[in-house]
Amino acid sequence: MNVAIGTKNDTSLYNDALLVRRIVFIEEQHVPEEEEIDEFEQEAMHFVLYDGEKPIGAGRFRTIDNGLGKIERICVLPQYRGSGAGKLIMEAIEQFAKKQGVPKVKLNAQTHAEPFYQKLGYQTVSHVFMDAGIPHVTMVKSL
Repeated sequence: MNVAIGTKNDTSLYNDALLVRRIVFIEEQHVPEEEEIDEFEQEAMHFVLYDGEKPIGAGRFRTIDNGLGKIERICVLPQYRGSGAGKLIMEAIEQFAKKQGVPKVKLNAQTHAEPFYQKLGYQTVSHVFMDAGIPHVTMVKSL
């Protein structure tokens, strides 16, 4: 498995990211497409995890307030969950953020994924809130 990084202008990579995100968020979790594909697509760096030529996971990263990094849209196809795929995506994003000089990252995790992020060193810093009808918490990690 390998992770590729690109912008929205890297059409093939971006389309692969959207393919995985559509399967996981729109089809599986019933997130409305207009919420899933938002105004931050252009400014974000997109990450796609491949098993050979097949896109199996995705995520995106962008820099927000005061140089803080925001990790978003982390997803893995159902048949690859539990294989370490999510960890590979997260490590690639964190390495990218460090190279950009980002000292700290945050993400909004679905509550069922909170233990996954805790194992990667993230700390919960919010109460549960709803996003796209799904319970989430905000988590942070210093890089």
